[in-house]
Amino acid sequence: MRSLLESDVGFYYAIGVFTLAVFVVGVVGLWAIGSSGVGTRELIGLVVGFAAFMLVYVVSIAVRRLETAEDV
Repeated sequence: MRSLLESDVGFYYAIGVFTLAVFVVGVVGLWAIGSSGVGTRELIGLVVGFAAFMLVYVVSIAVRRLETAEDV
């Protein structure tokens, strides 16, 4: 585990997994509360926005890996 976090890309993966876990816990919490006025439409917008964020995050990791591969 420690060797994974010593590299930049490994650290980015760990942060991405942590962010995804926090998001899932938050959405499950909103779903469980349910009566707070957050409807399906708002949750769909939230999920789509987060998916777009994660797409950009994954692309940036891929670009970072390509940059380090070219430095060899």
